[in-house]
Amino acid sequence: MTGLLKLLRDYFPTAIYTGTALVFISEESRVELTEHTRRGVSGEENVPIVRVRLFQKDDKGEFEPGHYEDFQLADLSDLAGEIEKFVQFAVGKNLKE
Repeated sequence: MTGLLKLLRDYFPTAIYTGTALVFISEESRVELTEHTRRGVSGEENVPIVRVRLFQKDDKGEFEPGHYEDFQLADLSDLAGEIEKFVQFAVGKNLKE
């Protein structure tokens, strides 16, 4: 497990780690957190990014991908808080419950 996802897993105890992502599932939605890297401004360093992907159930009961957002905050507490707010507004669910 990557370092950042491991730290976020501690913050979101209801998350399931799949080997590549942290996943939250409810009857009507699915949220996936994955870690990526991007070149920094200087072009030399890799900066960790957490991508949050939202999925909603379609008429057939399958999860269809929807919006995603990339988060790049250095402070873990700020990162987890912003991810939690994003998901709450997008799907109306609290990730910690």
